Amino acid sequence: MKVLLNFHAMAIVSAAMVGASAAAFAAGPVDVGKREFEAACAVCHGVKGKGDGPLREELKSGVPDLTVLARNNKGVFPFDRVYQVIDGRQEVKIHGPREMPVWGNSFRSQSSVYFEDYPASDPESSARSRILALTEYLYRLQSK
Repeated sequence: MKVLLNFHAMAIVSAAMVGASAAAFAAGPVDVGKREFEAACAVCHGVKGKGDGPLREELKSGVPDLTVLARNNKGVFPFDRVYQVIDGRQEVKIHGPREMPVWGNSFRSQSSVYFEDYPASDPESSARSRILALTEYLYRLQSK
C-alpha cells in the first residue's frame, strides 16, 4: 500500500512539473535537460540535484547528491555511467540495488513535448535523446 501511495504521490508531482514545463515551452527557448530533470528526477533528487527532493524520506537508501559525480570520480564526469544508470535497461552492477525507476522504458513508452516533432520520431530515438539531455544537464550541475 505504501508503494502505491508513493507512486501516486510521484505521479501527482510529476504531472504538476510537466504542466509547468509545457507552459515554459510555449514561452521560448527551452533547456530540455533541465525540464526533463524537473519532471523525472527532482521529486527524489531535488530541484538542484543535491538529493533533497520531497520523496527522499520514502526511499530505503539515501538519494545521492548529483552535483558531486565528477568530484567523486577524480574530477571527470562519468558520462557513460550516468547515461546507463538513467536508462536502467542494462543492469549496472556498480549502481547496486535499484530503487531508481528505469527511465529508458518510461521514456520509450511515453512521448515528450520536446521531441514530438523530432525528425527521427521513433520511440527509441526519443528515449535516447531525453536521456542524453538529462545526462548533459547533470554534467552542467557539477560543483566546481
